[in-house]
Amino acid sequence: MRYLWSIPAAVVAWFVGGFSATYLKGLPEGTTSFVPPRIDLLVLGGFAGGVLAGLLIGRVRIGVPVVLVVAAGMWWLTADSFSDRDLLITLLVASGLGALFGALGTRSSVVAAFALALPMAWYALRPAGQLGDWRWLWQLNGLLAGAGLALLLYFACWKRGWRSVGSWIPLTGFYLVCFGFVEAVQLVARSTGKPMDAIGDASTEAFFQSFEPLLREYWPWLVVGVLLAIPMVALKLRALPPPPPTPDPYAHKSNDAVLSDDLDWIDREEPHRRLLARRQPAS
Repeated sequence: MRYLWSIPAAVVAWFVGGFSATYLKGLPEGTTSFVPPRIDLLVLGGFAGGVLAGLLIGRVRIGVPVVLVVAAGMWWLTADSFSDRDLLITLLVASGLGALFGALGTRSSVVAAFALALPMAWYALRPAGQLGDWRWLWQLNGLLAGAGLALLLYFACWKRGWRSVGSWIPLTGFYLVCFGFVEAVQLVARSTGKPMDAIGDASTEAFFQSFEPLLREYWPWLVVGVLLAIPMVALKLRALPPPPPTPDPYAHKSNDAVLSDDLDWIDREEPHRRLLARRQPAS
């Protein structure tokens, strides 16, 4: 019964989480582009949508094929053909990997947090590309980066509580690396038509340069995100019901002792004793 609602919800989540944001700017007149043919949107959107779909379905053997079928169908509805196989393979690989890590994330909240790190970094950078020279853009970028980190740390402790705090340091580092990966992929998308060597050098430089503003300008927001995650996890654990008591391994066994034959007298009724009458004193 679960798949009756999880599979349709996963299809919607794949499209909404991965590609619906491109519709906010509007599409050219007369086009029905479900999946924009851009390498950055195919990689980042396919992975983000695959993670959400995998988390909803929760099974690798079902989630991955469903996401691959949905991705191929959306591409067919957009391009009307499979002529550009490189972009199609990119979309399928990104969506399949996202669904794989999303399904594995249902078993471990730490894996789910690592899987959501790339979509979080991508979503945190999207307003910056739309607002341009807005006055409060620096504060907005820091707020989104810190809020994304707080949510990831909170998700990591969803199932095991404070025992997952040890994953906060590698998770934070991976979250920062995802910002560099997003910048590199977006630069590759903007450098279409240039030599591959020039694109590789520019994307590598963009990857490493993306850490400078994060560590120089946005580090207070990241610290606030970590401090915010601590009470979030504490409040969640306090709201949970107490764990069930440990089952008794001997509960199914009887407490009656097995006595040998020479001790049967213990269970026998004690015979009634006849008391002697009180002697009357001789008068």
